[in-house]
Amino acid sequence: MELFTGRPASNDDRLPREIRTYDFLDGLGIEYQRTDHEFADNMEACMEIDKVLDVVICKNLFLCNRQKTSFYLLMMPGDKKFKTKELSSQINSARLSFADAEDMLKYLDIEPGAVSIMGLMNDHDCEVQLLIDEDVLKDEYVGCHPCVCTSSLKLRTQDLMERFLPATGHTAKVVHLVGED
Repeated sequence: MELFTGRPASNDDRLPREIRTYDFLDGLGIEYQRTDHEFADNMEACMEIDKVLDVVICKNLFLCNRQKTSFYLLMMPGDKKFKTKELSSQINSARLSFADAEDMLKYLDIEPGAVSIMGLMNDHDCEVQLLIDEDVLKDEYVGCHPCVCTSSLKLRTQDLMERFLPATGHTAKVVHLVGED
């Protein structure tokens, strides 16, 4: 894997959702570094990518309530365990579960394995609530996929919070996850 600054030189062999991510970030003037890699849809694969980007790629979970009337995108450190009960109480939503792939595609234009905060640019009606574990905000940089799981980005956390999110119309609810057994 090689580290690049900015978007790929060519759009050949790139999915439209990935190209839209680069267009969106470039339009906002947000600087980012990028690496291309094999299919990475789990935290083990992301650990190798972390070394290239020199950042911890966040674990991103797409969740919903039992009625499928509320959807959430949770960003948390990759080394924390997710405890449904711990999060449910903080957001006043009982029975959280993983949302279906169809809903992921519908709201974020992302397929399983590529869930990322970048998908919020596709949620024009702001139907997905962003939840960020407070530990993610402590790092200067954040790592994420550009809506595909064959590339990864490194961008400033401040740019994500102060430029990217406002441009998407979303706000973040900061949560505290212990993630211990």
